[in-house]
Amino acid sequence: MNGAQLRTTALGFLGTFAILGLLLYFVGVEDLLRELRQADPETVALLVAATLGWLAAWGYGLRTVLHVLGSDISFAKSFFVLNGAMFSNNITPFGQAGGEPVTALLISKVADTEYERGLAAIASVDSLNFVPSITLSLLGAGFYATQTSFGRRLRIATAAIVGLSVAVPVAAFFGWRHRSALRRTVARVLAPALEWVSRVLPVDVALSPEKIEHRVSEFFDSIERVATNRRGLALTLGASTLGWVFQMIALWLAFVAIGSPIPFDVLLFVVPVGAIAGVTPLPGGAGGIEAVLVTLLSSLPGIGVGWETAFAAVILFRGAIYWVPIGIGGAVVSVVGVDSV
Repeated sequence: MNGAQLRTTALGFLGTFAILGLLLYFVGVEDLLRELRQADPETVALLVAATLGWLAAWGYGLRTVLHVLGSDISFAKSFFVLNGAMFSNNITPFGQAGGEPVTALLISKVADTEYERGLAAIASVDSLNFVPSITLSLLGAGFYATQTSFGRRLRIATAAIVGLSVAVPVAAFFGWRHRSALRRTVARVLAPALEWVSRVLPVDVALSPEKIEHRVSEFFDSIERVATNRRGLALTLGASTLGWVFQMIALWLAFVAIGSPIPFDVLLFVVPVGAIAGVTPLPGGAGGIEAVLVTLLSSLPGIGVGWETAFAAVILFRGAIYWVPIGIGGAVVSVVGVDSV
């Protein structure tokens, strides 16, 4: 990680600490600690197990996509690579967008494949993970709306989900329809940028526009192979859905652990909406995701939890979701050695 990346990451973590500090100020340290002291250790252990279930499910999805692309790796390797991906996402700003280059290099080393294929694999997995999250969140919002009044925050959350469910596929469609022009544009912009980097830094990363265009073309070809493989799509979407369900179970267990269980249907849309905050310029969305989850959970009618209860449950939940893959993935990245990115 170079100096610019370190500064960006440091600023991201400062933003995270600032947001969490504000939450702690509004909730109160004593109230939060009182809630956390009630946490049942056995239920917290189940929460961690659910987190591992989520990582295993998404690891299987990554393995399926790599198999479609002609790279066979074991389930164990795919699990560790997925954790390496989560590690990269959690320490770089903008979530998946920030960590995907490192993840692609990790995949290319472990699966012994081209970098473009590794990038296509993780991009496909991230894109397919979007589909069940939107579906589950819309189902959850619809069901919850039949049980209680459709309040302002619920309307805002649902509008955000609907907006994403339309905007992302439309952008992907136009990007795919104009992929030839996009490929030429990337080559035209990236080639001089890489040449400049090679001049000012002691590294040779210069590539001709033709070579860049060829690599981008290989990336699009890999994406097409994944998109046209029905069995692979079905298995990956199933694994992704299972992973989201494990995340929801983990948050539900967090509330159970502190003695304040909430209806599971609420989590169908709360967890995906919280994940949207992962696109903020914060490492892994940390701080932003917590703020969104606490705000939603403490304000939705029919739940009956206060800010301190919601914050305590979210801390337990995010403590597992954020730090478990960092622990496993950090070890993976250290062993494989992708710190040159």
